[in-house]
Amino acid sequence: MAIENRYDFVMIFDVENGNPNGDPDAGNAPRIDAETGYGFITDVCLKRKIRNYVELCKSEEAGYNILIKPDKTLNSKFTEAYEKEGLKTKNKGKNPEDVKKARDFMCRNYYDVRVFGAVMSTGDDPCGIVRGPVQINFAKSMSPINIQDVTITRQARTTEARKETGETEMGRKSIIPYALYRAEGYISAALANKVTGLSDEDVELLWDAIINMFENDHSSARGKMCMRKLYVFKHANILGNCPSGVLFDKIQIDLKEKMMPPRCYQDYEVNVDKKFPEGVELIEKL
Repeated sequence: MAIENRYDFVMIFDVENGNPNGDPDAGNAPRIDAETGYGFITDVCLKRKIRNYVELCKSEEAGYNILIKPDKTLNSKFTEAYEKEGLKTKNKGKNPEDVKKARDFMCRNYYDVRVFGAVMSTGDDPCGIVRGPVQINFAKSMSPINIQDVTITRQARTTEARKETGETEMGRKSIIPYALYRAEGYISAALANKVTGLSDEDVELLWDAIINMFENDHSSARGKMCMRKLYVFKHANILGNCPSGVLFDKIQIDLKEKMMPPRCYQDYEVNVDKKFPEGVELIEKL
């Protein structure tokens, strides 16, 4: 059964001595707003970590497959949906009812399709386009970030020619000494009921995935990343009781005096105005 409550949520997390989301157009350095100096992390990066967590803890359970991952091609997965539903393949989507049945199959069997939606209109066996009920904005740092290029050495040479130049070679990695990020998201119960059937159990799994998204994703490149807070605004009905912007403004993050540059989570204060409009409940998941 699809959810009957709209949700808005705020994630607060930090990075220490790491690169949370490299930019391929900038030598994989941390992403930064060139005009303001504030850092940002893409929604794609955050959703990848959610997918990875769900796959890790639900890999053996039906209905929790992950569509967007580097295993089989997407078109082969769409064809598989047709085959399992007993539909005619290689029909190029000429039968709208078949496309709808295949789309419903994908929603039932793939968690990330139920949550984030997907464009599945490619290939000989299209499954339509699903607009996901869960959307996440880019994360933004709470202060301008300072990107440092750290020089490193490597002793293992890749080729004989390079080994002739010496036993070691130099390399570089880009890190942020510290940054606190904030990201906001939305869950539309209306879209869940219209198409994907996102359930209350799916939403609870989403909260678990957000809280633990960094715990099984540690690497030397990303440094120390921690989810610090997860605030969830639950509305009393499907369409919601208040604009999301009003609720997001209830959570303010301020840098404490004389804490420049910030170097830990305790250098900030998170203040919550708990006077909410009627029909909105705040749930602190973390």
